[in-house]
Amino acid sequence: MNAESNLPRNFTDILALMDALPCVDEDALAATRARDACLTKPAGSLGRLEELAQWLSAWQAMSPPVLEAPVVLVFAGNHGVAHRGVSAYPAEVTEQMVSNFASGGAAINQLASHHGMVLRVIPLDLETPTQDMSITAAMSESECVDAFIAGMSALPERVDLLCLGEMGIGNTTAASALCAGLFGADGGDADVPRWVGPGTGVEGDALARKREVVGEAVALHGTAARASALEGLRRLGGREFAAIAGAVLQARLRRVPVVLDGFATTASAAVLSCLREDGLAHCVAGHLSSEPAHRLLLERLGLKPLLDLNMRLGEASGAAVAVGLVRCAVALHTGMATFEEAAVSGKLAD
Repeated sequence: MNAESNLPRNFTDILALMDALPCVDEDALAATRARDACLTKPAGSLGRLEELAQWLSAWQAMSPPVLEAPVVLVFAGNHGVAHRGVSAYPAEVTEQMVSNFASGGAAINQLASHHGMVLRVIPLDLETPTQDMSITAAMSESECVDAFIAGMSALPERVDLLCLGEMGIGNTTAASALCAGLFGADGGDADVPRWVGPGTGVEGDALARKREVVGEAVALHGTAARASALEGLRRLGGREFAAIAGAVLQARLRRVPVVLDGFATTASAAVLSCLREDGLAHCVAGHLSSEPAHRLLLERLGLKPLLDLNMRLGEASGAAVAVGLVRCAVALHTGMATFEEAAVSGKLAD
């Protein structure tokens, strides 16, 4: 590992970082819970909004929690498997959408601006797609680690909440293959159909072809993926997948809470859960995508989505919408009066 930073040089270094993850700050969590118990409301009456405030405190290691520097990172990558016709759009759309992000015309631009979030879009060697995972490994270890480092390095100095998303034609195919490889029985392909959905809107013969391609990839790499989640990432993922995993890990090391977007983003982060049971304890699921396998994956990871809006756009859009709820949680916790401050006699009845 680089002596001047925590940036890894190989998979062994990544595993060492996973062994050094910080846990929740119990003092901050206790302080936030204590204040919440004194606010002018029945205990628990704000439901998950109370849980969000406590979650922020626990991982920011401060009470009350703050939301002054939220950041959105969108990683873009191209996939060699796209040439198999697994998407409704051609591979060049990835680069075209990155240009759209840069000019401010995408959905995530509007959401980031509305919620006062810094948006960074990081294209990852778009001119060099990964290899076709249905016939060989998508990346070498060095390529995977380089993308992982790009994700770790993308966090700005000032950030107190991180939203993560992706852009890449063919990446729901990669997400399906990665999940089937990581979680399928014995690394086999029997579970492939339940992990493969329409993605950008494929159906009929195109959807059947997508399932076939994912089946080929899982048959080739599934055993290795079950044995090593990092091997699964390099064989069945993509550069944006590795970058998201790197960003999630760096956020944990820096005590930054994370809001995950949809299926591809969650599949990328799932690698860390396979490496360590509490690897995603600092993350929440921003929403439930309409991509069918996202529900299956969230259940597998024990993550309950904040929203269910039938979205499937990607690019961190669902995570960004969910930030509105996090802002509400902070505003309620920090702005409401306590019973003593409001001179309210006794606690309110449920």
